[in-house]
Amino acid sequence: MANSKQLSIGTVAAEPATIDLDWSTTALLIIDMQRDFMEPGGFGETLGNDVSQLARAVKPIAAVLGAARDLGLLVVHTREGHLPDLSDAPPAKIERGAPSLRIGDPGPMGRILIRGEAGHDIIPALYPLDSEIVIDKPGKGAFYATELDDILRKYGIENLLVCGVTTEVCVNTTVREANDRGYRCVVLADGCASYFPEFHEMGLKMIKAQGRFGCGSQGNDGADFK
Repeated sequence: MANSKQLSIGTVAAEPATIDLDWSTTALLIIDMQRDFMEPGGFGETLGNDVSQLARAVKPIAAVLGAARDLGLLVVHTREGHLPDLSDAPPAKIERGAPSLRIGDPGPMGRILIRGEAGHDIIPALYPLDSEIVIDKPGKGAFYATELDDILRKYGIENLLVCGVTTEVCVNTTVREANDRGYRCVVLADGCASYFPEFHEMGLKMIKAQGRFGCGSQGNDGADFK
């Protein structure tokens, strides 16, 4: 949440070009850094994925999150998951693929991808402050069937710094949804990850290919913005 600190214009090192942003109209949007995707025993692993591949995004996001809090930026976290009765989970999603556990099944961290269960929550290293906004979403995009757009407009947000997992699915989907709604997006490359490194790289290339998207590169220690 924006605080009383003086906000100003900042510069983000990005591709295809460096971007100047007004921090007072910029929010940090952190996508789906949940235990069910990040930790052994969660939904990501039930799909046969190597969840350790996502760990590389945690330190850069933590650095960006700290900087955003210092600047007083609006911070929004998202969590993908479903109601306990699965009324917001289409059969096509539940039945997709051949995971060892499906959405709603009991797992080591509670029912898989169900709101209120331990696995649905955000990892401790990036846990939201009480003052930060958490959006629970039933789909890949953070705008679908959520109040995100209303909240961003309420706070006068025009620019989004986007990071999280996975690069090629929920991050890409959210950025395109945001652009369709008029938001200027910068994807923080080192703050994103995929179970498949090649998908991460291609996901970033897809974003860079669209002139209306920026793709910020943070470096190993966090965000290159000031």
